[in-house]
Amino acid sequence: MSDTNDSLGKSRREFIQTAAASATVATALMGSFGISQALAQGAAVGRSEKPLKAAFSNAGLQATWCAQGKQAAEWWGKMFNVEVTWFDGQLDAVKQRGAIDNMASRKWDFVAIQAFGIGTLTQPVQKMIDAGTPVIDMDTLIAPLEQINVHSFLAPDNEFMGASVTQALVGALGGKGKIIMTQGALGHTGAQGRAKGFESVVKQYPGIEVLDTQPADWDVTKAARLWETYLTKYPQIDAAFFHNDDMALAAANIMKARNRTNILIGGVDAMPPAIKAVSEGRMFATVRNPSCRIHGGAIVAGVAAVTGGEKTGQGIPKHVITDGPVVTKANAAGMQWMQDHFLI
Repeated sequence: MSDTNDSLGKSRREFIQTAAASATVATALMGSFGISQALAQGAAVGRSEKPLKAAFSNAGLQATWCAQGKQAAEWWGKMFNVEVTWFDGQLDAVKQRGAIDNMASRKWDFVAIQAFGIGTLTQPVQKMIDAGTPVIDMDTLIAPLEQINVHSFLAPDNEFMGASVTQALVGALGGKGKIIMTQGALGHTGAQGRAKGFESVVKQYPGIEVLDTQPADWDVTKAARLWETYLTKYPQIDAAFFHNDDMALAAANIMKARNRTNILIGGVDAMPPAIKAVSEGRMFATVRNPSCRIHGGAIVAGVAAVTGGEKTGQGIPKHVITDGPVVTKANAAGMQWMQDHFLI
């Protein structure tokens, strides 16, 4: 996480203590969060007198996006009187499955999960759904929505994110050049969407040559290793699109060490280090995958389900699009501020 988030410290904790008791403040904040005033008021009124218990899991806290999401869930949990217990996916499908099996053996008011890979968690998640526990799916599909009755699926348009950053890179190259895509985990539906977005753009430009599209599984060590190989193998690389910022910045360090800083770099997530890199010109562009909106939204969705009786399709849609914007120097400062306060 960034030093900016760490520096908020005491003032944020003091604010939570005050705001958590105030329905008026909670309502105002939820309005700024992009949720209707009526729903914000309903959520505030539905605040439980005793803590609700929620279980959360995302792909792996080694990834800064996931770590920020955990902070956001815990922050919004305090606002809405939800005690959050975390089950780390550790960027490993087998380890996450063990964690979710453990989760499913216990009783929760609601659950929120970002799967490392589609289809890897279906059985324990179905067990929780069958027990009457609302399950909010975050960022990537646990299973196709027609196959599993999750309460709602909160996710960005990953194809849009992949296409928008790729278009920015290709546009800067004038439609001609050599590009590499470094993918996330191939079983992750978010990564699949980002790859589709990339492909939808490059196929429109016959002057663009795609040199490689290997996955690095969100792992910065794997990404660095791939790029050590690429920089040796390819004398010309004009641009690089990465499925997240962590991998992009890991590769950027390798490029710098090899004196190949002419390569335009695009990423996804718009995490604080990437926002700084865009502002300083070390990255060309990134796009916000709003971890705070997704994880915080899961808290709101769970509270509304438990205390307000909100049902799928009757108040909350089955699929909620949680897009964020492309981040450039022009909007970087505002994007950082919104992240500092867990708003996007």
